[in-house]
Amino acid sequence: MMREMKFYNGVVMPAVGFGVYQIPKENTQRCVEQALELGYRLIDTAASYFNEAEVGAAIRASGIKRSEIFVTSKLWVQDYEYEDALKSFERSRKLLGLEYLDLYLLHKPYGNYYAAWRALEKLYKEGQIRAIGITSFSNERLLDLLLHNEVKPMLNQLETNPFFQQRQAHEFLTQQEICHQAWSPFAEAKQGIFSNPVLMNIAAQHHKDVGAVILRWLNQRGVGVIPKSVRTERMATNFNIFDFELDADEMAQIDAMDTGKSPIYDDQDLNVVKFIGTYKIHE
Repeated sequence: MMREMKFYNGVVMPAVGFGVYQIPKENTQRCVEQALELGYRLIDTAASYFNEAEVGAAIRASGIKRSEIFVTSKLWVQDYEYEDALKSFERSRKLLGLEYLDLYLLHKPYGNYYAAWRALEKLYKEGQIRAIGITSFSNERLLDLLLHNEVKPMLNQLETNPFFQQRQAHEFLTQQEICHQAWSPFAEAKQGIFSNPVLMNIAAQHHKDVGAVILRWLNQRGVGVIPKSVRTERMATNFNIFDFELDADEMAQIDAMDTGKSPIYDDQDLNVVKFIGTYKIHE
C-alpha cells in the first residue's frame, strides 16, 4: 500500500489525486470541491486545460489549509522559451490564486524544453515551486535532460494503464529516484477496458469496480494516479482503493494485458508530434 510518494528532495505528494483534464470550466469548481470533500488532497491541472481559475476557486471555497492541498500545474509547449516560461508560470499562479505551486511540469517533450527546464530550475530555487518535473518524456529524452541540466526532475507523468504499462520507463525512473505518476490510467475507456473480462473478474472477487482495480494495481506497482471523474460516486470509488489488495496472481493477470503501445495515440507518429508541437493555447 502506497498512500504517499516522496520525492528525492523530501517533498511528499499523495499517491492518489484528482485530475481535471477535459472537465469543462463550468463543472470544474464543483468537481474539485466534491473531490476535496471526499478526501482528495492532490489536484492536478494545467495551463492547457483552461480551468486553473476554477481549481483555485474550489480550493479557496473548501476552507482547507493551503498547506494541506498539493497542487500541480503544467507549462504548455508554446511557452517553452525561457522568458515565456516564467510569464506562463506567473499567469498560472495568479489564475490559481496561490502564492506557490507544489509541483510544476513541462507538459510535453517538444520545443525548446531546455530553456523551459532552466526557467523551472530558477523558480524552484526561488521557492516559488516546491518540486519540478516532466510529462510524457521517454527514457531517451529524460536522459538527455539529465545529462545537461542542474536539477533532476522529481517526477515523470506518463500514460500508464493495463494496455501500456511502461515497464522500461518505470525501471529507469526507479534507478534515477524519479517518481512515476500515471496519466490516463483508464486508457480513456478505449479497447473496452471497463468490460475487460480479466479486470471484471478480479473486480468481482473484491466487490469493487474495474476502475478501482486498475488504480490499486498501479498503486501496488509504486505508480501514482490522478483519475478524473465528474460523478461523485466514481470519485469516491477511485479514491477508496486502500481497503483491498491484489494478490500475486491477480497482479500477474493484469501484467499480462500489456501490449507495449498506447491505445490513445502514437507519440512516434509525425502528425501527432506536429500537432502537439504547434498547438497554441493563447495568442
